[in-house]
Amino acid sequence: MESKSSPCRPQDLGKFEVTQRDGAARLGKFFTKHGVLNTPALLPVVNPNILTVEPRSLWDEFGFRALITNSYVIWKNEILRERATKEGIHELLDFPGVIMTDSGTFQSYVYGDVEVSVEEIVKFQATIGVDIGTMLDVFGRPDMTRKEIEDAVRITAERATKSLQVADTKIMLNGPIQGGLHQDLRAKSAKMMAESEYQQSNFSIHPIGGIVPLMESQRYHDLSEIILSSSSELPANRPMHIFGCGHPMLFPMCIALGADLFDSAAYALFAKDGRLLSEEGTYRIESMVEWPTQSSHISPYTPAQVRAMSKPERTSLLARHNLEVTQRELARCREAVRNGSIWGMAERRSHSSPHLREAFLGIIRERTDPNEPSAKRIRSIIRSTDPIRPSSEPLSEDLLHRPHIIHANSLLVQRWRPPGSWHDGSIGAPSRVVVMKGGEPPWRASYGSTVQRVLKEDPRTVVMIDSLIGLVPYSLEDLSPWCRVEGSNIHPIGTKDADYSVDLESMGLGGIPVLVLTPEGSEYEQDKSILAWIDRCSFVDKLSVLCAVSPAIGCEITDEIRVRRSNTNRPVNVYNGEMHLFSPRLNDGGISLALHGAKLIHEAMKSARDNDEGSTITTTK
Repeated sequence: MESKSSPCRPQDLGKFEVTQRDGAARLGKFFTKHGVLNTPALLPVVNPNILTVEPRSLWDEFGFRALITNSYVIWKNEILRERATKEGIHELLDFPGVIMTDSGTFQSYVYGDVEVSVEEIVKFQATIGVDIGTMLDVFGRPDMTRKEIEDAVRITAERATKSLQVADTKIMLNGPIQGGLHQDLRAKSAKMMAESEYQQSNFSIHPIGGIVPLMESQRYHDLSEIILSSSSELPANRPMHIFGCGHPMLFPMCIALGADLFDSAAYALFAKDGRLLSEEGTYRIESMVEWPTQSSHISPYTPAQVRAMSKPERTSLLARHNLEVTQRELARCREAVRNGSIWGMAERRSHSSPHLREAFLGIIRERTDPNEPSAKRIRSIIRSTDPIRPSSEPLSEDLLHRPHIIHANSLLVQRWRPPGSWHDGSIGAPSRVVVMKGGEPPWRASYGSTVQRVLKEDPRTVVMIDSLIGLVPYSLEDLSPWCRVEGSNIHPIGTKDADYSVDLESMGLGGIPVLVLTPEGSEYEQDKSILAWIDRCSFVDKLSVLCAVSPAIGCEITDEIRVRRSNTNRPVNVYNGEMHLFSPRLNDGGISLALHGAKLIHEAMKSARDNDEGSTITTTK
């Protein structure tokens, strides 16, 4: 375990480097004078007057690399103020990592007006050597009128430049977002705070403020709307901090919506009240017989033994449990971002609470509203989510609402086009559509013989697969996510008659006769010309759907290809002469472009744009 932090390079100070992302969720590195803070992360709230867990233990025992304390509390206490001014905040708290301070805004919400000026509190934070300070904003309560919230947004924005001027280059500064429950005001506040500057200095982090009352009443739907509407106007190169949000149950949803930082005193406050945090909710220990959740801190004891402890001992133990659970869930979230499953994790966690479930379903509904900032942000998240991934798709009622699946189906409708030429050399429109249903992936095995037979009977047949997430061309039979849904054999598609007309119309196949077939299960002599045509269709269609290469250009560059195959006869590498074009990926069905292939596609697309001939090239697929 590190005993101290290492400062970042001066030129990196305040930089936020995104190292990996999944939609809006991201892993990042935030560079400070007291080390690099890996995000997503929670900053435990430390009250220097009441240390439930020593700050040094947060670093040594739990691995927290940042904490948050209140500069106004220190400023008001003469002894603490004198020590912090003389020794610095890091010595005062005995914490070697990143220290963020709040400005007293929350105290104004709890107790009324604070007794410190805008300039004074920023100057004090700089004097005591915090890494990240916070300007004195105006807290917008949910019960305020719109006019009052508008004033809070305006006054906060007016204070921004003045606060940045005082901070100068001595400390980094938070630029909080206000706006109450009004999405337009949240977006307006975010835009104004993001654009605030003084001599090219900007805010380093944007906390979303005014949400503690929502947390207290479990208004998670409002929270999700606030996160979405605020982030719709925030720059991607600055972390977004959710002020006062620290329950592990909320991390997956918030991170999936773009949150990078959290802070909370819940670990201590809940412990003092005899409550355990868990990934699925909160438990009181007062009548507990066995532990419904586990950690290394409570496992050696029974609930009865913990209840018998003195209050300080019990509070310390439960606080440590709460911190361990918090770190454990954040680690799960970070790993979920790495493997592309953070939305699925949020989906599962949404069933932990009816309030959280309402919020999750609300997010799904948001995208249909054309006017709200939250809808704009959700659509942006969908567009930025990688549509294919190597992992399987768990079957659930929310399957069709996952961003990457919405994105995949949208790309299919927008980019895929029916063939214009066929394996027998004929050219023209399709004569029929055959929809395959009832088989399990891998579909090449379950449908292969039937597909060859129907193409032999009528070469101008478009074969589609009825998957659990919609119709997909047989040429994309091995492409994620369509072929990766778990439970296809448990909940088979096609057990009742389906109307495919709308889906077929959206893919340019309207008005064509449709035949629905199930796999025959009999062997069929392989026709090499049909298989070669299917493979070429697969290459062209994947280039089209995944890389936005027009089918005409895809056909052009695959006109004289040579395919190296595996022992199981699957395409491994595709060549033009001796030049490697691309390689089909077995883990997700996608295509990896080689350098020559990328150059060839780029040149062909550039030529098509320059000559405005891309739409007139004869399709020879």
